[in-house]
Amino acid sequence: MHLYGTQSINDLGVLQIGQVDTVELAKIYGTPLFVYDTSLIRQRARAFIQTFKKENVKAEVAYASKAFSSIAMYQLAAEEKLSLDVVSGGELFTAIRAGFPVERIHFHGNNKSDEEIMFAITSKIGCIVVDNFHEIDRLKAIASEQNVEVRILLRVTPGIEAHTHDYITTGQADSKFGFDLMNGQADQAFQSVKDHSSIHLLGMHCHIGSQIFDTVAFSLAAKKLMNKMKDWHQKDDFICEVLNLGGGFGIRYTEEDDPLEPSVYVEDMIKTIRDELNKVDYPMPEIWIEPGRSLVGDAGTTLYTIGSQKEIPSTRTYLAVDGGMSDNIRPALYQAKYDAAIANNMLSTADTTYTIAGKCCESGDKLIEEINLPKANAGDYLAVFCTGAYGYSMASNYNRLAKPAVVFVENGNHRLVIKRESLEDLIRLDVSLYDDSIGGVK
Repeated sequence: MHLYGTQSINDLGVLQIGQVDTVELAKIYGTPLFVYDTSLIRQRARAFIQTFKKENVKAEVAYASKAFSSIAMYQLAAEEKLSLDVVSGGELFTAIRAGFPVERIHFHGNNKSDEEIMFAITSKIGCIVVDNFHEIDRLKAIASEQNVEVRILLRVTPGIEAHTHDYITTGQADSKFGFDLMNGQADQAFQSVKDHSSIHLLGMHCHIGSQIFDTVAFSLAAKKLMNKMKDWHQKDDFICEVLNLGGGFGIRYTEEDDPLEPSVYVEDMIKTIRDELNKVDYPMPEIWIEPGRSLVGDAGTTLYTIGSQKEIPSTRTYLAVDGGMSDNIRPALYQAKYDAAIANNMLSTADTTYTIAGKCCESGDKLIEEINLPKANAGDYLAVFCTGAYGYSMASNYNRLAKPAVVFVENGNHRLVIKRESLEDLIRLDVSLYDDSIGGVK
C-alpha cells in the first residue's frame, strides 16, 4: 500500500495523517471530510522555491489556487512565500480577505468582466495575465480611466500538446486560452500593448496541460517562447522581464502514475532557458511557474462513511459511501482514477473487489470502478487518497447535498478550516414564491 506524505498506520491498524487518527477526525467533524496534510504542502512548496534559489535564478512560484481555494489555504501559501494565481473575482476576494500580499497575486482568466478588472486594478495586484484582444481593449480603457499603470503578461499558446486528457490540455493551437504564437496573434497583441502608457508588459505566459510526467513538453514550450522573446528584442528592442511556464506537474494518483520530483521539472526548465540564452545576447528573465495540483493534490484525503452494499452475482459488488460526485466530480468528468483504503482497517488482507458508488441520483456516480479492499461493513470509514486538487473546489450541491468540511492536520494537531454546510445553508439564498418583500415584476 502506498502512503502519502505523513500518512502512517498506528498499532490499531488505523490510518493516521499528520500524526492524527483519521477515525477520530471522522467522529469529530463528520463525513465526507477533506483532510489536508499541510506538512506535505509545505514540503512541496519549499522544494520548488529552493531549487530556483540553488540555481541562483530569480523566480516566483505561484500557487494555482483553482486547485483548492480557501482563506486558510491562501494564508498557508503566504506563510511559505508563494505567489498566488487567481482566476476570478471570487478567488481574488478570498485572497484579499485572507491578507495575502497583493503584490504577489496574478489574475488569470479568459473572460474577465469589467468589474473584475477594476477590482484587480484598485486592489493593486502584482500582475494581470491577459488572454485576448477584448481584454486588452478593456484593460487599456479602465487603466487609463484610473490613471494607473498595470503590469501584465501575455498568455500565448505555443502549439505544444502535452500528453494528458483532452479536456485539460490548454497549450495546443486549438484552445480557448491565449494568443497563438503560430498565426501572428501574439505579435499583434505585443504591438498593441508594448508602448501603451497604462500598460507595463512584463513578458509571456503559457500553460500546456495538466498531469505531465516528463520535462520534454516544458522544454519545447520554453524554446518556443524564448524564440519569440528574442524575435521581439531583435525587431523592437524589447526585453521580456518574465517568462511564465505555467504548471501541470503530475502527481501519483495510482500505481500507474510515475511523477518527477519538483526539482527535476525546475532544473530542466532552467537548463533549457540557459541553453537558449547562450546562443544570443539576452538577459536571464525572471522565471515564474504555477504549481497547483502538485502542491495540494496528494496532500488531500477524503474520508467517507460506508453505507449500503449491492452484490450483482458474477458482475460486481457496489459499496456505497455518503458522498460521491457532489464532492469529487473528476471520475465522472475526466474518468479520473483513485486509490483507497478502509481507514479503520488498514492491516487486513484486501481480498474483496468493490466498485465504490456515491449517493447521488446518477448511474455514473462511481468514485472507483474496481478496487480490492478488506471485507467492508456499514459504518467503516473509506479513505480516498489524492483528492486535494479539484475535489472541494469543484464540489456542488447536486441533489441538495451539503458540501463537506475541510480540516488541516500537522504534527498531531488538527484545525477546521472550512465548516460543513448545514441544511439551512442550502436554502439560505432561496426566495419563497410568496415573499413579496423581494420585489419583481407582477
